[in-house]
Amino acid sequence: MRTLIRPAITLFILLSIVTGLLYPLLVTGISQALFPEQAAGNLIERDGKRVGSRLIGQNFTDPKYFWGRPSATSPYPNNAAASGGSNLGPLNPALKVAVESRVKTLCEADSGNVTPIPIDLVTASASGLDPHISPAAADYQIGRVARARGLALEVVQALVAQYTEDRQWGFFGEPRVNVLALNLALDRLRPESRP
Repeated sequence: MRTLIRPAITLFILLSIVTGLLYPLLVTGISQALFPEQAAGNLIERDGKRVGSRLIGQNFTDPKYFWGRPSATSPYPNNAAASGGSNLGPLNPALKVAVESRVKTLCEADSGNVTPIPIDLVTASASGLDPHISPAAADYQIGRVARARGLALEVVQALVAQYTEDRQWGFFGEPRVNVLALNLALDRLRPESRP
């Protein structure tokens, strides 16, 4: 029995050190050396203060800001500690109720907008933390944001165009707009941008 237990315990301790300590330290060290911004969480700073990450969405509800994708995390939206979708299938009545509620909120916030609402403004992403919206979702909100801020429509359109990212490496994914980066750029606009 002793001949079996001793090697098993030794192997367990050795593998725990290699896979639980040495490997994570090696990978962390390499990532921090080669990709320091990404390894630190792609944090965004404003005036020397961290205001978010390029990788995690935030819950903007003020009409003067662009709104991101709805989040299905709990107990509050965009909770990075509880990443996950709603797991509601297309035939689930709860999904229909949630989408109808989101459509109502969008229509109330911009009652004159008759443009079809892009799907990513009324459905949550799989992670519940998506920091991006489609260019169509940003375009849908331009009028509301411009009015709420007293900005010329063309100024907000130009800013959306400036913050629209192309497909990754030209062929992966879809064009997208990082909501936090766009909203921070809106906050930095000078008074001469106003009509």
